[in-house]
Amino acid sequence: MASKTDVAKALLSIKAVFLRPDDPFTWASGIKSPIYCDNRLTLSYPEVRTLIDEALADKACELYPEVQMLMGTSTAGIAHAAIAADRLGIPMGYVRGSAKDHGRQNQIEGRCDPGTKVVVIEDLISTGGSVLECVDPLREIGADVLGVVSIFTYGMQRGLDRLAADNVVNTSLCDLDTLVDVAVEEGYIKPDDKARLLRFRDNPADESWMA
Repeated sequence: MASKTDVAKALLSIKAVFLRPDDPFTWASGIKSPIYCDNRLTLSYPEVRTLIDEALADKACELYPEVQMLMGTSTAGIAHAAIAADRLGIPMGYVRGSAKDHGRQNQIEGRCDPGTKVVVIEDLISTGGSVLECVDPLREIGADVLGVVSIFTYGMQRGLDRLAADNVVNTSLCDLDTLVDVAVEEGYIKPDDKARLLRFRDNPADESWMA
């Protein structure tokens, strides 16, 4: 199974993760961020895609051997859930951010009966909102959500608290701590930038890391 370091190197190599502590991104909330993660790019690189989707499948099976179905978050988790489910030979589906306003008005796509043991596949965990938008509807129909397996997590306290409050367990293939260690080792960022990135993670609303 791919290690956290393997995944970090892969994400950095294809620029799925941008680290710009001196030229931060601005989130929709207005928060300045030294990091931007776009795991959709992994789908365009077959070697990286294979590494990640094999790791997602392996991790889901290792942690939850009783899993019967993978559910992807909309939209970035859908393709990875499909590929990982294919590797495991089990059904998959996905959960929309909201119910359709036409047809059958589905929010959950794919057949998921009450009691089905589900693992949710997510690309990125930040504040935890998007993955809870997937977990909650599944629980409402009676699915047994065993846990979440994601590609990357920032490890933000708000996200950890929200998942814990909803009794949701997430396991990520890679995290910010591992990624910044690799980024320093391979020259993507300067050693001094590591502490700045971790200060941002610990309190995104505090812009003192920019000083």
